[in-house]
Amino acid sequence: MRADVELLFVLFVAVFGGCQCSLEAEKDQQELISIFESQNEIATKEKLIEKIGPFIDPPNFKHRNYSALTAELYEIHRQFPDQTHVYSAGTSVQGRELWVLVVSRYPKEHKKNIPEFKYVANMHGNEVTGRVLLISMAWTLLNNYKTNLWMHQLLDSTRIHLMPTMNPDGYEYAEEGDDSGVAGRLNANGKDLNRNFPSRFPNYFPSNELQPETVAIMNWTRQIPFVLSANLHGGTTLVNYPFDDFPTRGKQRKFAPAPDNALFVRLAYSYARAHDRMWKEGPRCLDNNLNVAVDPQLGIMNGADWYIVNGGMQDWNYLQTNCFEITVEMNCVKFPLENELWPLWNENKYALLNYISLIHGAIHGTIQDSVTGKGIVNATVSIDQKSKIVVSYGEGEFWRLANMGIYNLTFDHNDYVPYTTTVQVDNFNRSPFIEVKLQRLHSLESTTKSSFTTTEKSTVHPSTRKSAGNEISTETESNLGGIEFVKNVWAIR
Repeated sequence: MRADVELLFVLFVAVFGGCQCSLEAEKDQQELISIFESQNEIATKEKLIEKIGPFIDPPNFKHRNYSALTAELYEIHRQFPDQTHVYSAGTSVQGRELWVLVVSRYPKEHKKNIPEFKYVANMHGNEVTGRVLLISMAWTLLNNYKTNLWMHQLLDSTRIHLMPTMNPDGYEYAEEGDDSGVAGRLNANGKDLNRNFPSRFPNYFPSNELQPETVAIMNWTRQIPFVLSANLHGGTTLVNYPFDDFPTRGKQRKFAPAPDNALFVRLAYSYARAHDRMWKEGPRCLDNNLNVAVDPQLGIMNGADWYIVNGGMQDWNYLQTNCFEITVEMNCVKFPLENELWPLWNENKYALLNYISLIHGAIHGTIQDSVTGKGIVNATVSIDQKSKIVVSYGEGEFWRLANMGIYNLTFDHNDYVPYTTTVQVDNFNRSPFIEVKLQRLHSLESTTKSSFTTTEKSTVHPSTRKSAGNEISTETESNLGGIEFVKNVWAIR
């Protein structure tokens, strides 16, 4: 489960009623889901079976300790050297590698205009379903690459980074068959890694000392320009989304929508709806003994509206990087028996595959110097006055996930004249590509307009709005997996 709920909170809910979405949150979710369904933005499992087409499933599902997992990753790479790459994002407290398997047509290095995706599993060492299913998904993508067109196109258009375990030390202490315990949950220093990222509200929740695994994830996520991510947990069956925290000392839960709440609802519900039963209202677990009063009754939930978590990974991704992340609670048993893994794969496989493809619902393109044609790094891209700002990287690339709609995109950089253009995202152009050319400030003798080209008809007008509040550094991080990018420190308005 996303957290071990304190006994006091359990007793509170037992006395005053089960944990439901707040009325505000539930109304908000239902209205948004209705809109997305009317736009054909949500795919059911039945639609995905038809869309993806037939494919071969893995022949077996098994638990693997650290040594066996390491061997399996390198065996996959040996069998598919042209579509895979294995690297380490860092080490754990006890020196185990945080292995990452890249599955893509471009596995070894970033390719211009190819977005970066990541799945992270086993953050809590005793929540193991994601750890197993990421290996199963890699096997599926690679073994069907030449025969399944949908998977072939996915690998040709996306770099997929799979981290089977963020907490390899904790896993070694976990026990198969554990349905709701805590043995192995924490890292080797006894710390909960999903409470260990820098605090959003340090005056309310002081930050804890960062653990090696946390630092590794932070560095990794800053070095590679991830666009979309999911953190795979276990302990119930639902998807939760930012924000997880809220500045309060008196409340156990509070609806805390992010500025991009509508986008998060679509991402979360897209996973839940592609699952066999996650999207359905009602108890979360098939085994009623595992249902507890604090569990929500809906398949998606705002994190803080469930209960407040400080120092969570999904909030940090949203606030400090280009990446949008949700947290998936994959099943109610934390460490299922091996004979239970095949049914869990069948429940989750279409949701896992489809969620990766959502990365292509983005406004994307390049930002270049109008004179030299070189890409501009650390230019900010905003779609309105309050939502998440993303930052350009590499050769001036940017990817900004978006729901359908009409957006006024503003491109800004301290050394260039900022400009705004209108872009429409719809069924006819779900992922618009834009090429922006900005003029340097010192090259202007008087007020001028920069040139702008796009695949869509756009309205261009100057904007005097600067990216106030954005602190951007140009410190280069060390190389990971053949990739080196300028480190960005992002901020949200």
